[in-house]
Amino acid sequence: MPMLSWFRQVSLLLLTAVLMLPVLAVMASWLALGQADGVAWQILQEMMQTVLPEYVGTTLLLSLWVGVGVVVVGLACAAAVTLFDFAGRRFFEWALLLPLAMPAYVVAYAYTDFLQFSGPLQTWVRELTGWQGRVFPEVRNVAGAAWVFVFSLYPYVYLLARTALSERAAHLMEAARMLGAPMPRRIRQIALPLARPAVAAGAALALMETLADFGVSSYFGIQTFTAGIYKAWLSMDNRLAAAQLATVLLGLVAVLLFLERQSRQKLRFSASRGARSGSLDGRAQRLRGRSQLLAWALCATPVLAGFVLPVLFMLRPLWADWTELNGALFIGWAFNSLRLGLISALLAVALAWLLAFSWRYRPDAPTRWVVQLASLGYAVPGAVIVVGLLLPVGWLQSRWPQWGLGYLMTATSLGLLWAYLVRFCAVALQSLQSGYARIPASFDDSARMLGSGGWGLLRRVHGPLLKRSSAAALLLVFVDVMKELPATLVLRPFDSDTLAVVAYQLARDERLGEAALPSLALVMVGLIPVFLLSRTLRQRESAT
Repeated sequence: MPMLSWFRQVSLLLLTAVLMLPVLAVMASWLALGQADGVAWQILQEMMQTVLPEYVGTTLLLSLWVGVGVVVVGLACAAAVTLFDFAGRRFFEWALLLPLAMPAYVVAYAYTDFLQFSGPLQTWVRELTGWQGRVFPEVRNVAGAAWVFVFSLYPYVYLLARTALSERAAHLMEAARMLGAPMPRRIRQIALPLARPAVAAGAALALMETLADFGVSSYFGIQTFTAGIYKAWLSMDNRLAAAQLATVLLGLVAVLLFLERQSRQKLRFSASRGARSGSLDGRAQRLRGRSQLLAWALCATPVLAGFVLPVLFMLRPLWADWTELNGALFIGWAFNSLRLGLISALLAVALAWLLAFSWRYRPDAPTRWVVQLASLGYAVPGAVIVVGLLLPVGWLQSRWPQWGLGYLMTATSLGLLWAYLVRFCAVALQSLQSGYARIPASFDDSARMLGSGGWGLLRRVHGPLLKRSSAAALLLVFVDVMKELPATLVLRPFDSDTLAVVAYQLARDERLGEAALPSLALVMVGLIPVFLLSRTLRQRESAT
């Protein structure tokens, strides 16, 4: 037992260092403001006078549009499939989750190719009307990016709002109906207040994804914080400016994370009183005629805009350039993605097992602290992680070049795997913690009374009961790594391109036909967790 306790404490200490180094390194960049030469302060002043106002304004405007859009679309769709009954409702319940399989940058490539001046739509309209100018406005702007993010990220709000309405509003809506309250009043005074914490949490998650994005903002030429970080690091070769921009972005994410945690606390509070109250099936208001057509249009629009149309838009250039594709190169890109995804998933699940079991076995203060730090990793943007890893490596490399740390971090997969673990260990940890929540504490007490403790408890009791949670964690981390772009773009070894990186590079070079194949491959991989999530939700709602 002392040996196990010592190993656990050392492991948690090392894990804390691994997970916290990028964030601490970025925050430590502000210590350079006190340097005697004043170079860091001069850089900061120049950014405030030039690029920083544009970064702040563009990021806030984009976040405002995306926040309003995902709330309107996600909440409207969630209310439609939970509060009303119409033909096709069961289909839309899972179809509205399909945009989760579409990386936002793939949606941006698809719309740009189809709607740009030389695209098929404007070409067809000009041939039909004889008009020689631009038929539709430019897509690559803040409004176009907001459109892409809204229809890619609304499922965060839809998923949480749908769960809140189906699990907590059923008996209250039924009681209000029996008292004679009309449907508009029931929605306004019962459904919406109950769904407000879930909507706030979903909107915060969508905004964190928006702030962390690099593919859409870079492809559209939008001056957001993430694009500015890469421009300062790669184009201007100014690591200090990139680090200081990264700290500002990290501060914005911290505010959103705080709001999301507050919303989830309210969500749990409301769930403690009305959870498992029953499904709205059988109590939902039946729609017919024009009302049913309106419900179809409301639910079909996000599915078309966020999944069906982008897939069709990508299939067109793929079919046109099919003969020019290089199958051997695609197999190599797919192999690199699969290799990195599998290794990262195994490592992330192993670390998540260590954290989750330590928390279950001995929930002391140090363990709680480390688990909370690991849970925050997914909120850290990939650009911040890249800067936070390369800053200390560059400092060490300049002082002890014989160690070869720069080579290990950039010429091998070590740095990339490190970045993946910092960002996606939280995904595996959340899945395992959800599985542990379903295992009664009495199982552990019974196992200890029978002489099983430590590794025996983990191997004989927890392991068999958490097989499905472990498989889900592996799958989720694997898919997230496959789609990850910002960290992969900078930290990947030479000649080790992945599907996400190749799709971005080909689309940037206006080679959409060649970019379509890796983009659609990422979509196919992303469909797997979407179908599993839809099945899980259906089983949960059937059990209530």
